[in-house]
Amino acid sequence: MNLLADAMEPYLRSSGIEFTRNDPNKTVVDSINQSNLAHYGMHVALHSNASPEGMAGLLQGTDVYYRPGQDAAAQSSQRFANLVVEEMRKIYPIPERVNARPTDYLAEVLQTRSPAVLIEVAYHDNAQDAQWIQENLDAIAESIVRALCTYFGIPFSMPQPERGGMVNTGGANLNIRSMPTTNSTIVAVAPDKAKLTVYSKSGDWYAVRYQNATGYAYAPYVLVSDN
Repeated sequence: MNLLADAMEPYLRSSGIEFTRNDPNKTVVDSINQSNLAHYGMHVALHSNASPEGMAGLLQGTDVYYRPGQDAAAQSSQRFANLVVEEMRKIYPIPERVNARPTDYLAEVLQTRSPAVLIEVAYHDNAQDAQWIQENLDAIAESIVRALCTYFGIPFSMPQPERGGMVNTGGANLNIRSMPTTNSTIVAVAPDKAKLTVYSKSGDWYAVRYQNATGYAYAPYVLVSDN
């Protein structure tokens, strides 16, 4: 699952999504506590599944667990779970075995401040599922990030070679925003001539990194190097 998270990173960056990863050497409780130090748009837990005792190797499929309820976090959790299911059914060989399921016991879904889902990608104790995961890490990563982009209402961009960029406003500051719109949240402010990392372009906006923030910069105010 850490290899899957590695595969997701280029898709997240190219789509302008800021992210934080947990420490895989720590516990689930540590991951929940780390998540709860801030408020994220979505907490995504990546897991592979194992069959119950006596059924080892017999089960297959993807289960996306969401928080049940009518509050905003629960509704967001269920909506994103359904989006993941929609994308994963396009690539999993048995689409009818990809399902969204409510949970009343998974702490990583129920105890986070942010909306959360837990994705059981497939069964690692089933030879076919295990092989499918290993051979499709990039496709799975793309599917999850496509679902995130739909959830956040931002354009999905395929990873592109990173390029250098420089703010070119003629003296004014440039707002780095959470979405490619002028009325979205400002996540950073870059002065004229500041250097940026440019990940991709969607319409009139670049997905960029400036200092510790990932977001969108209005393209006419950014000079991009071709090198």
